[in-house]
Amino acid sequence: MRVLVLGGSWFLGRAVVETALDRGLEVTTFRRGLSGGADPDGVRGIRGDRTNPANLERLASAGPWDAVVDTTGYVPRDALAVARALEPVVERYVFVSTVSVYRGWPVEPLTEASPVLECPPDAGPHYGYDGDPGPSVYGFTKAGCERAVSTVFGPERTTVLRPGVILGPREYVGRLPWWLRRLERGGQVLAPGDPDRAIQPVDVRDVAVFALHSATVRAGTFNVTGPGVDTFGSLLAECAAVTESDAELVWAADDFLVEQGIRQWTELPLWRTYAGAWDVDASGARAAGLVTRPLAETVADTWKWMHSGEEGIQHERAAELGITPQREAEVLAAWHAR
Repeated sequence: MRVLVLGGSWFLGRAVVETALDRGLEVTTFRRGLSGGADPDGVRGIRGDRTNPANLERLASAGPWDAVVDTTGYVPRDALAVARALEPVVERYVFVSTVSVYRGWPVEPLTEASPVLECPPDAGPHYGYDGDPGPSVYGFTKAGCERAVSTVFGPERTTVLRPGVILGPREYVGRLPWWLRRLERGGQVLAPGDPDRAIQPVDVRDVAVFALHSATVRAGTFNVTGPGVDTFGSLLAECAAVTESDAELVWAADDFLVEQGIRQWTELPLWRTYAGAWDVDASGARAAGLVTRPLAETVADTWKWMHSGEEGIQHERAAELGITPQREAEVLAAWHAR
């Protein structure tokens, strides 16, 4: 099987490449080559920019491929151009989208039948608006990318994956690494809300396996999340275990944290009070072959990667993450003084 990976240098793209190589597939990557180092041995690397028509023409001339896995599509008009360039030389298009495309995210429980944000397939990078907690420009434009790909390839040749929160080695947003470092530091740790709150993170390597698998099964749209058997409490317990931390978790109620003005999702990463944040139905993906590993394995392997010496990439959103020690101490004092 011949696979083209758009991206391939970091996190999910790199996981797709490594998984494909492990399975003996013929792998080509198309990326700018500005980050992530060299391609792994055995990969045919084509350098170029997906916004450059000449680069896309050159890419298409290097085909054909049985499938393309697109991990870097964010602007609808660019996704449309990529799809048009590749349609003659690619059999199946696997587009990695997001649960943020749903109108109800993160407020309502979601299935693949839930309404999706409206965005034209030729929209630019700033289409839509940011709500709180409602829609985001990111969600609008990802929805437009989905539409762009399916418009060109048709439903029979398009697979759309809508992951929730992806964690694991090489995570560049840094949500799990932040908690690992915080637990390692020890002391009293401000823990958000109910420790029994179910969460649904999915390991990046499991998403990669399913992306390649879905290129060989029926086309369709799949939510891709963990099974919801883990909790926020078990997540932080695993972080404490792998860091050998003696930290004391202090669980503060949601309402109190909201009153304190703690920013959800960022100041205490992965914490959100809305009912739909961790209620995404991925039964369709599981029926189609998605298999997810235990969260404990994801935590342990992320910690191992953090100490591997491999240089990480910082996503622009990484700067938003985390509560400062001073702010955390103030909130803990207020919680104890109730």
